[in-house]
Amino acid sequence: MQTTRHAVPYYSQWESADLVEQIVTGSLPASQDPRWADSGAATAAEYEFWSWRICGMACLRMILAHRGDPVPPSVPLAEECTLAGGYIRHPDRVDGLIYAPFASWITDRCGIKATVRGQLPHADIAETVHAGGLAIISVHPWIRWPERTPPKRGGHLVLVTGTGPQHLLVHNPSGLPGRSQEHARVDLGTFDRFYAGRGVLIHL
Repeated sequence: MQTTRHAVPYYSQWESADLVEQIVTGSLPASQDPRWADSGAATAAEYEFWSWRICGMACLRMILAHRGDPVPPSVPLAEECTLAGGYIRHPDRVDGLIYAPFASWITDRCGIKATVRGQLPHADIAETVHAGGLAIISVHPWIRWPERTPPKRGGHLVLVTGTGPQHLLVHNPSGLPGRSQEHARVDLGTFDRFYAGRGVLIHL
């Protein structure tokens, strides 16, 4: 299998990518991220609410940067996606990312051709990446710790930036600095323990 790696800029779902380990392990509340205002949120509390839920917006921001397009702040982008039906916001939670309205929204808003796939095998991801595209895929968030066994598959979105004979490269919006953020290599055997088998192919 061909090896491909795209030079995609990285964005974390938290503004301070270097603080992600402290945030996800609970030693630092996201509201105390010193760069929270860069998210476009009105308050630190609003930032904290959205920051745990906008892995999909982080993936979109990476795609926009890769295309050379303007990259909006994360929280206004999430609010715009909500208006388009990509998220359903409740007082204490958010439903989504809902793939079909998200794909329609990024096509209408950004001119990005996207294909929603309820079943997305490795080979189809690789084919898209080799053709110059990317893929947003559903994995368990513990993929930041690939040595762990997750309780289920899915629940978090990462961006596939490259593929090889027996691995994928991913930009993980909640990855750990220096370990599992940028172009993190995940062997396919390990990947399958986290992968929900679905996602959105991005054709560039």
